[in-house]
Amino acid sequence: MIIRCPICRSTNYLKFLSIKQVPVHCNLMCKDRNAALNVDKGDIDLTLCRQCGHVFNSSFNPDFMEYTGNYENSLHFSERFREYTNWLAEQLIERYSLSDKKIVEIGCGQGDFLKLICERGGNTGIGFDPSYRHEMNTTRNHHSVKIINDYFSDRLAEPQVDFIICRHVLEHIYSPMKFLKMINRTVDNRANTKLFFEVPSLLWTLRDLSIWDIIYEHYSYFSPYSLRQLFIRCGFSVRGIYETYEKQFLCIEASRSSHRNGKFKLDRNGIKDLENYASELSEKYKTKISESKNLLADSKHAKKKTVLWGAGSKGVTFLNLLNIGNQIRYVVDINPRKQGMYIAGTGQKIVGPAFLNIYKPDCIIVMNPIYMNEIKHYTNNELGLSIELHTV
Repeated sequence: MIIRCPICRSTNYLKFLSIKQVPVHCNLMCKDRNAALNVDKGDIDLTLCRQCGHVFNSSFNPDFMEYTGNYENSLHFSERFREYTNWLAEQLIERYSLSDKKIVEIGCGQGDFLKLICERGGNTGIGFDPSYRHEMNTTRNHHSVKIINDYFSDRLAEPQVDFIICRHVLEHIYSPMKFLKMINRTVDNRANTKLFFEVPSLLWTLRDLSIWDIIYEHYSYFSPYSLRQLFIRCGFSVRGIYETYEKQFLCIEASRSSHRNGKFKLDRNGIKDLENYASELSEKYKTKISESKNLLADSKHAKKKTVLWGAGSKGVTFLNLLNIGNQIRYVVDINPRKQGMYIAGTGQKIVGPAFLNIYKPDCIIVMNPIYMNEIKHYTNNELGLSIELHTV
C-alpha cells in the first residue's frame, strides 16, 4: 500500500516511531476490570511528511473509531483548565466582538465551553457531538444553547453562522482535507464567518518529549506548518496560529478565503527541525520509558505505595506502555464521571481524591505537570496529606 500524507499527498516520508498494541480508545468508560483488559487495540506508526511537516499514524484504521456516550474526556472539572477556558473565551469574545452572535461548536462534548462563550457574550450556540449525554448535560437549563447528539455535517449545518469552534477534534479525523472542505461549503457566501480550531501541539510532543500524548485516537499530529497548509489548501485564509496552555495546544484562527486556490510558503527550516526532532525521538522515547520504570522500581524497593493522578490519555498511555501490572493499583481523577471505572488496557480502578485519605499512598505520579500546583494544593490543603509528587 502506498503511504501518502493526508495533507499534501506526498510520498516522501520518515517513519520514526512504532508502538504496538495500544488501546484504540483511551477515554473509554470501562465499567469492570475484565472489560478494561479486553478493549480493542491497534498499532501506532508515527510518520513524518518531509514535504509539509505533518505527522500521522500510517497504521491507523478509521473503522476502529466510534465515539458514543461511553466516551468521556472532559477536563472542565480542573480549576486550572477552567482558568484557561475562561481566558480563551474572553480572548475570542473581545477579538471577534462575539456579542449577540450565532456560534457553532463541532465536537462540543457536554457543551461546557459553548455555554461559557454564549453566557459571557450573550450569544446563541449549537453544538454537535456523538458522545453527548443528555443526562449529564450541564447546559440543559441554558436556553441559548442546543446540543445535537450527532457528528457535524453539511446536512446539519446551520445558516448564517458567525463563528465556528472546533477544539481537539481535528486530530481524530481520518480525512482532514475532506472535513475542512465540508466546513468550507457550509460557510459559502458568508465571508464574515470566522473559525477557531485547537489541537494538541506536535512540537510539545517532539520538542518537549510529551510521549504520553501519543495515542491511537489521534490520526494526525499537527505542526504549525501542516496546520496552516491544511487550512489554506481547503480554501481558508489563516488569520493567526499560536501555542497556548504552556505550549501544549496549537490554535489557528481562520476565515473563508476569497481566492479559489490559496497560496502558501513552506518553512523549510522549520520542517527540517521537525525531522531532526523525529529522528531523535526513538532513542529519547526508550530513555523516558526506562526512567519511568526506574522511578517505579525505586518506589517499590522503598516499599512506597504509589498512585497515578490523571485517568485521561496521558495516564492510560503511561500504564499501557510501562506494563507494570499491579504495582500501581489506583488512578485518581477529579472527573466524577470516571470514578468507579477502570483504565482501558490495564484495568486499574479510577478513584476520586477523597480515596487518598483511605489508601494513604506515599507517592503520586502526576501525568501532566501543568496541574502540579493544583494537585499539591488539593492534597495538602483539602485532604491534609503530605505526599511526594513526581512528574514523568
